[in-house]
Amino acid sequence: MPKLIGGILNIFFMVKCEWGKYTAVKAIKPLLVGAGFLAVAIGTVGIFLPILPTAPFYLFASFCFAKGSARFLRWFTSTKLYKKHFASFTENRSMTLQTKLSILIPVSVMLILACLAINLLVMRITIITLLLIKYWFFIFKIRTIKKMKGRFNEKNI
Repeated sequence: MPKLIGGILNIFFMVKCEWGKYTAVKAIKPLLVGAGFLAVAIGTVGIFLPILPTAPFYLFASFCFAKGSARFLRWFTSTKLYKKHFASFTENRSMTLQTKLSILIPVSVMLILACLAINLLVMRITIITLLLIKYWFFIFKIRTIKKMKGRFNEKNI
């Protein structure tokens, strides 16, 4: 059954190109571009409101633009915010310590507040597990690099 559902989704939403990669069908591309702009807007608001995390929305915007429009992907990846927070991550899966902390701290605060507000033990365990996985991923899977004169030094890990 899961293969059938996956096949149906691939038929409706994806087309295999001659070079073997999947791209979005033309009818879906405007929706992806719209979702990308919405994610950029919410992520930008998240810069000023600590309640909204910026990083996940910008990563989602990058995904939407990559699938929806090469033009908007070029625009988005040329913005200062993208270069400051995500260029090193998308190029070599690394971030500066400041970038990691600017992502981890607000999200952790929101998850801890949600954990304290919920009385269900199962939900508290789920949130704590999510926090642990998030920190494990940022510590062991994303390299920490130092920033030198506006450029990232890949030699210092």
